[in-house]
Amino acid sequence: MHEKSLSDLYVLMIEPSKAQAKFIHRELKAAGITRFEIAIDGNSALALMSQFKPDLVISAMYLPDMTGSDLVHKIRADEYLKDVAFMLISSETGFEQIDPIRQAGVTAILPKPFESSQLKRGLYNTLDILNPDTIELNDFNAEDLKVLIVDDSKMARNHIKRVLNGLGIDNITEADDGANAVPILDEQFFDFVVTDYNMPQMDGKALLEHIRSSSNQRSIPVLMVTSEGNMGNLAAVEQAGVSGICDKPFESDTVRAMIQMMMSDV
Repeated sequence: MHEKSLSDLYVLMIEPSKAQAKFIHRELKAAGITRFEIAIDGNSALALMSQFKPDLVISAMYLPDMTGSDLVHKIRADEYLKDVAFMLISSETGFEQIDPIRQAGVTAILPKPFESSQLKRGLYNTLDILNPDTIELNDFNAEDLKVLIVDDSKMARNHIKRVLNGLGIDNITEADDGANAVPILDEQFFDFVVTDYNMPQMDGKALLEHIRSSSNQRSIPVLMVTSEGNMGNLAAVEQAGVSGICDKPFESDTVRAMIQMMMSDV
């Protein structure tokens, strides 16, 4: 199968500001992107996508007819478009505005203005998802690994699963809350757990504490994937025995390194 390169990527940019669109367009061309379309609002972007499916959507947060959050959720709810990579470019920093986009599974969230290196990292994260590359582990085969994903957001689980699939990991079980993960852990053995921090019934810290103190898999590696910004909460997770903490967006190169580190310690 032919691996996509930056020049192969088909990018759809949604930006209502002509000045911003021109700047982003110039940066995309400098990064090696030659195939792209431009839309000025969410509905026209969705209409374009129904005809030509892009590899990557790059959107502003505030569009004339909807927000970037609305747009990515419409994309994720569409069976035809649900796997399209999404990148947000925005000066918005509010947790309530940004977190729904993180939870939807994105390749990058860039500030406005952004640096060329930040754009390229987001583009390469997109390629990592589009070009499967089995992870190399000393004593394990990626296809033999059994993983439990715990997250109350189905979109977040789908994104994490897609990144893991790209690393050659296909044996994946899902739970939508820590409370529902507990009986699964009692009945099945896993090679590692990927869990969110914020969940309604049992959060990631409580699940981690259960695993380390009460489960029959107390030494299992646990990777926490979170948009949690409270350093005190994250410090408590580290003290509870987490194997690694990964920010959302869930980037494949970071995850690859963390999995290699976790499994080398098993």
